[in-house]
Amino acid sequence: MNSAKIFFGSNEATKDEISQRRSPYNKRVVSTAPVCDADDTIKALKIAQKATKATRASTLSQRCNWLLDVANNLALNKEDIAMTITDEVGKPLAFARVEVERAIETLTLSAETMRTMHGETINTDAMASGKKTMSFFRREPVGVVAAITPFNFPLNLVAHKLGPALVAGNAVVLKPTPEAPLTAYKFAKLFINSRYAIKDALSVVYGDAEVGSALVTSDIPRVVSFTGSVPVGEIITKSAGIKKVGLELGGNAATFIDKSADLDLAANRCALGAFVNSGQVCISLQRIYVDADIYDEFAQKMAEETKKLKVGSPYDEETFMGPLIDDDACERAMSWVQSAIDEGARALLEPKVEDRTFYPCVMADVRDDMAIVCEEVFAPIVSLVKVNGFDDALPRMNNSPYGLQFSVFTNDLSLTNRAIDELDAGGVVINDMPTLRFDIQPYGGVKLSGVGREGPKFAIEEMTEIKSVIICR
Repeated sequence: MNSAKIFFGSNEATKDEISQRRSPYNKRVVSTAPVCDADDTIKALKIAQKATKATRASTLSQRCNWLLDVANNLALNKEDIAMTITDEVGKPLAFARVEVERAIETLTLSAETMRTMHGETINTDAMASGKKTMSFFRREPVGVVAAITPFNFPLNLVAHKLGPALVAGNAVVLKPTPEAPLTAYKFAKLFINSRYAIKDALSVVYGDAEVGSALVTSDIPRVVSFTGSVPVGEIITKSAGIKKVGLELGGNAATFIDKSADLDLAANRCALGAFVNSGQVCISLQRIYVDADIYDEFAQKMAEETKKLKVGSPYDEETFMGPLIDDDACERAMSWVQSAIDEGARALLEPKVEDRTFYPCVMADVRDDMAIVCEEVFAPIVSLVKVNGFDDALPRMNNSPYGLQFSVFTNDLSLTNRAIDELDAGGVVINDMPTLRFDIQPYGGVKLSGVGREGPKFAIEEMTEIKSVIICR
């Protein structure tokens, strides 16, 4: 069995205490990892701090070549990495391969973006109080970045932190999700074994609250980049101190189905958006507001599209939906459904759980006051809410503590413009699911959905400092 190891900089290490990761699908042990503590974390941070001298002195050419070399080797190891993702988190193999491809794109984008990022000259004599000088600003690395990543995209979300941070000239200490230690280890090893690697620029430690707290509260990192839950994000915000904090948190994605929309397209895309990755996506479609005139027709089409999705073994090439991450997730999902039924909603498809696989569930006759639409369910459950047009839907969609991504299905240009202007979210999608994300775009939310933006260009901006320069004549 493969075992993850600690990376104290470029050196591998292990410990006596080991944790086991069991497959969410068949519960067999699929990987092991050392159990790290606060002392291990501080050791890794000090190594990273020392490495910043080399990362700052490195050339941009070397750092870009480093990422491109890792991307190339990731492509060569695509099947092994994809299988590791499937083993550890139960993601269907076809989608695990897509995640590897996206990580390759993320690294490539990071390198290409950094090649063209630059400062600007400033006209310091533009105001009467100024005078002619040679003035400009440039971007410099912050130093050390602490990166904390979740289970649902255990490779690509690591790439979204490592790529921008390293190509910008920083050193990184990564704490990957405890659910996928081997995926992170194999990925990190590609960086460390690269012929372009900067010695000790990347460390990897494993653990949960103790390790995370040590990373966040230390004075060494200048940036904490976290993707995960709102409660943990709140803890990080309160304990990080004076440093940059980037938070990609929860969501409660919603869409509106206008009566002018292509209902077949809307039903197909909504089924995908609600149930891809078993609903374990921050921008998973959770709330569907449907115009009353087409509500019954759309509900029927939505149920029919959902029935087409293949549920089963994540190792089956045809499987669309595999297991949830653990037994607790299944119990929570069933409690959401039962709560809604008790409050008067009805399930268009019979709620069903087999082992850790929760079958996709479409809930109809849902009201805004039901818990199932108020909170993030993070499971394959979607709710249909009947509304009297967009004017009725808009305040309901916005009436959420979250604001990550929303969408609207319509062929009405005026409504499209209103949606872009008035939906309170970090992203708006027209005529597709709110679960749509391209890795090149700025990605992030408002309200409790987070602070800052990801996407290589925008993450690089978060992970660099602006230095202003004035040369007087």
